[in-house]
Amino acid sequence: MADYTPVYVNGISPFTKTASATITGGQVVSASGVGTVAPSGAAVGTVVGVAAHDAASGARVSVWPLVNIEHELTVGTGTVTATGGVQTGASGTVDPATTSIAAASAAGTLIGIATTTAASGSKVRFVGRT
Repeated sequence: MADYTPVYVNGISPFTKTASATITGGQVVSASGVGTVAPSGAAVGTVVGVAAHDAASGARVSVWPLVNIEHELTVGTGTVTATGGVQTGASGTVDPATTSIAAASAAGTLIGIATTTAASGSKVRFVGRT
């Protein structure tokens, strides 16, 4: 079982949803239906947070929110650069925002601002925002 805890939580606690697919702790999850979440796809705008632990489809999963929390997650493709925008990648990973921070924010795909630099397959830290 993969457990995930953010780097800095600022006194915020996770909330619980139902998994609509198999989820691994540390994956970015998006709303997938009424009260359900699933691993995020690339550049989606329906992100609700990061899974705190593994969950089978139909099971309850704790989800860390994004806003004002520093997360450390795996980069899917490309290189995320410190101070750059972060968006969802395939299979619940993160990728560099493909546009400017302002444009990604306006498009609803920006999930945070990177505080470190990391390449594909490595871990990057970012502060979540909406």
